[in-house]
Amino acid sequence: MAGQISPTRSALLASKASLKTASGGADLLKRKRDALIGEFFALVKDALAAREQLSGVSKGAYTSLFGAKAWDSPEAVESLSLAGSGDYAVNMQIENLYGVKVPRISVPERAQAAGFSPINVGARTIQAATDFGGVMEAIVKVAATETKLRRIGEEIKKTSRRVNALEQVVIPGIEDDIRFIRSVLDQREREASYTQKKIKAKIEAKAEQQRANIQAGNHGSAAD
Repeated sequence: MAGQISPTRSALLASKASLKTASGGADLLKRKRDALIGEFFALVKDALAAREQLSGVSKGAYTSLFGAKAWDSPEAVESLSLAGSGDYAVNMQIENLYGVKVPRISVPERAQAAGFSPINVGARTIQAATDFGGVMEAIVKVAATETKLRRIGEEIKKTSRRVNALEQVVIPGIEDDIRFIRSVLDQREREASYTQKKIKAKIEAKAEQQRANIQAGNHGSAAD
């Protein structure tokens, strides 16, 4: 960059201002990254807990399903599954977390009333249906938590790349410009100082010569 910049005092001031801006931007991005990392690790615990909950309710639900098939027959279980509604509603909002848009998903409380007629439906089949409702809630919770986790992780990577670009490319480039401009300006000042000294020496030598000539003329007049 040094070869593309004009080595003037105004350019030096502009480069110093750019350095200040870049350094401040790097500091802000590092603070953002640190905050996101804190959120990320806190969310990891929630994600692991959600996964553990899903594993637990899934085991219970499949145990209920096997029991329902054994006691109420696979046909009865399949008939009940076909009778249920295929819709599953969730409440989702988008929240801003340090500039990152992440989903906040909640599952409405399940209706206590059954979505089917319990007549001729075994208790174990009803229990299996209830347990799998819990599985759906756990799946939604895992999906919401891991989606949020993934987006925060992506933003951490993006922010880290920006910090590295500023600290390893932009800021060193501006510092090189400043050193280049200062070296040129210092060289110009030395040359100007040397030129001024030479001019001053010539002027003084000329003045001395003129004084000498005047004195010589005065001595010649006195001799006459």
